Amino acid sequence: MTDALAIDGLRFAWPGGAWALELPALRLAPAERLFLHGPSGTGKSTLLNLVAGTLVPQAGSITIAGEAMTGVSGPRRDRCRADHLGIVFQQFNLLPFLSLVDNVTLPCRFSRARRDRAVGRFGSVAAAARHYLGALGLGEQASAGRRVLELSVGQQQRVAAARALIGGPAVVLCDEPTSALDTRNRDQFLDLLFAECDAAGTALLFVSHDLSIATRFPRTQSLGELVEAAA
Repeated sequence: MTDALAIDGLRFAWPGGAWALELPALRLAPAERLFLHGPSGTGKSTLLNLVAGTLVPQAGSITIAGEAMTGVSGPRRDRCRADHLGIVFQQFNLLPFLSLVDNVTLPCRFSRARRDRAVGRFGSVAAAARHYLGALGLGEQASAGRRVLELSVGQQQRVAAARALIGGPAVVLCDEPTSALDTRNRDQFLDLLFAECDAAGTALLFVSHDLSIATRFPRTQSLGELVEAAA
């Protein structure tokens, strides 16, 4: 079985600095869930950016669903990201001039594979977006045509999660995705996230400081443990 995510011999340093991150190995199988934690400055966000291809390591390899994210051109990284990655950013990166549905369907505009998977499951990309928004408690806002700037921070975070899930990517990366949610909405968010990842066979790499939710993950590690265990 092809790993959803495979990392080997990863080394990254900022220009003129010492190594900021050294990770000998990391594997995620399809549908596997990993809760990754650690103090600020240990490289968690750097790791997510390396996996996403927005940073390029000085050494090592990263593959997603068997496709290389290292040693390839920028356009190849962009294509792999569009086809195989869903990302929930800390800053959300939503487009304020678009409707909620249009924000959620953006990945399907850039990836035919994501679009085909969404249409195959829900009949259309718009129907897929409404499914995720409704499951996250934003059905009324979507139906009313509300825009991102009309939503609370917590609601915007859920729109970002729906965008990451649409089209059944191989891996979803989450960077502190529950920080703006109360306990009820956090639990609802996690229930949907887990259910949708299971349904699509999507692996989940979830970075958070909130150790109270770590027990919901079958695999929990600090980034420091991953480095030390493989050293």
